[in-house]
Amino acid sequence: MAAGWGRDLPGPVVAVAGLCLIGSVLSAVHHAEVVAHRVGEPYGSLVLAVAVTVIEVGLIVMLMADGGDKASTYARDTVFAAVMITTNGIVGLSLLVAALRRRVAVFNAEGSGGALATVITLAAMTLVLPSFTTGRPGPEFTGTQLAFAAVASLCLYGLFVAVQTVRHRDYFLPVARDGVGTGDDEHAPPPTRRETWWSLGLLVLALVAVVGNAKLVSPAIEDGVESAGLPKAVVGVVIALMVLLPETLAAARAARRDRVQTSLNLAYGSAIASIGLTVPAIALASVWLSGPLVLGLGPLHLALLTLTAAVSALTVVPGRATLLQGGVHLVLFAAFVFLSFSP
Repeated sequence: MAAGWGRDLPGPVVAVAGLCLIGSVLSAVHHAEVVAHRVGEPYGSLVLAVAVTVIEVGLIVMLMADGGDKASTYARDTVFAAVMITTNGIVGLSLLVAALRRRVAVFNAEGSGGALATVITLAAMTLVLPSFTTGRPGPEFTGTQLAFAAVASLCLYGLFVAVQTVRHRDYFLPVARDGVGTGDDEHAPPPTRRETWWSLGLLVLALVAVVGNAKLVSPAIEDGVESAGLPKAVVGVVIALMVLLPETLAAARAARRDRVQTSLNLAYGSAIASIGLTVPAIALASVWLSGPLVLGLGPLHLALLTLTAAVSALTVVPGRATLLQGGVHLVLFAAFVFLSFSP
């Protein structure tokens, strides 16, 4: 990453950067699980979600700073892609993995329902309302509206973290088959304090490598998208897929151990952090970034978001899910990816 930063890289070097990206993803998953095992749930999933999102924000700002006017939709496309990947891709994969092993995936409806409501509210306030406001032409907020959305998003994110980690922590703990919450991991003794601090530092380093190498390969992605005549939104989808790989793998591994609540914590927590931290950061960066900031979704994506909200509510309310629910979410995710390439 350091050797290739700021340079035009030939194809073979881009391929090497891609391999390093995969290695960084696997490393991030390992160290996140070490930290999560030490601090317990829901703190462990919160560490990974916040760490990934903070660096994702940096990547979006860098792309917008380098892209000028053509990058006006990068923030919207990446954040919406993150919402669809987490609420459909990660959730669907986790439910599918758990249901294949245990027939029925069991989780806490109270915690997951509250997290889903927060995701829907944040997404509607930051991605839907700009398409209907009239203060500025086009799907954009005025400066005052953007400031309000940024402050409201940050406050809602802080409230969710307080509820998840302090006020109602038991709502976000894994649920056993008899319905009793299980707060501690049982697969191995917890790591020492020293090992945990080392893993925390290496987790941050691995996530920096994930986003840094994604930045190195993104010009090749942009050139490929442009030469293929694909929509610009594909760039945001590909970037979000790369950045969210650590959480996807961690969620699938948790579901395989029948800890579906941990998987949902990762999925919905990542979506909440992606909006609740990205929008305030982009609002602050827009003071010095040139060009418009387009946040409002088009009719196609509005329909996908509405369908996702309805299906997710039906999945979460019972506190139990089967292969059918996992398949439905994966089909929605596949529709999002397909329609991003062929709108």
